[in-house]
Amino acid sequence: MSFSGKRALVTGGASGIGAAVVQRLAEAGAEVVAADLNGGVKLDVRNERQIAPLMAEVDILVNAAGIGSTTNAPDTPIEVWDDVLDVNARGTFLCCKHAIPGMIARGGGSIVNIASIAGLIGLKNRAAYCASKGAVVALTRALAVDHVGDGIRVNAVAPGTVDSPWVRRLVEDVGESLDELKARQPMGRLGTPDEIAEAIVYLAGAEFVTGTILSIDGGLTAT
Repeated sequence: MSFSGKRALVTGGASGIGAAVVQRLAEAGAEVVAADLNGGVKLDVRNERQIAPLMAEVDILVNAAGIGSTTNAPDTPIEVWDDVLDVNARGTFLCCKHAIPGMIARGGGSIVNIASIAGLIGLKNRAAYCASKGAVVALTRALAVDHVGDGIRVNAVAPGTVDSPWVRRLVEDVGESLDELKARQPMGRLGTPDEIAEAIVYLAGAEFVTGTILSIDGGLTAT
């Protein structure tokens, strides 16, 4: 699959899944901007004034910026709830909002959002995270319906547990068991950022696919 002549922007592009997507898109010929709080082109997806100018010429948008949470609802401070929803849901919305007009003007484009299996099923002690990723799933479908006539395809991937900086923080800082995180997926292992990136690049170029939420979770949602 070639993306020669296409301009892509990947939020959260400095590490984890985002960095793997940047590499794969570049290898496929795209001109790629890695936008991130840390490294690449500086972008805080909560800041609409930063977002708007970056999105004007984007043909492929991958919304990979995201943060997690590790509490149930009663134990979630409102500040944590707001931050998780602001980055994961509001940030995805704002990037799409400002990328779509330019895509329409150029005759089309492709958006791939990073949801999660947490947006499809309930996970213990992930109240804010589940809510935010559920919003991403619903937004993806709404945008797909709204803009299919504009030549814009909008899809999402829903990863299971991936060997990423976020998961390593769960193990090191929160004390979650790496063995348990692996075992909850029927394949008995974590996914890799590159495996998720492969699916994202597929969706970015799949011309007859829109409104799809592609689970990549080692069989977890099949159980």
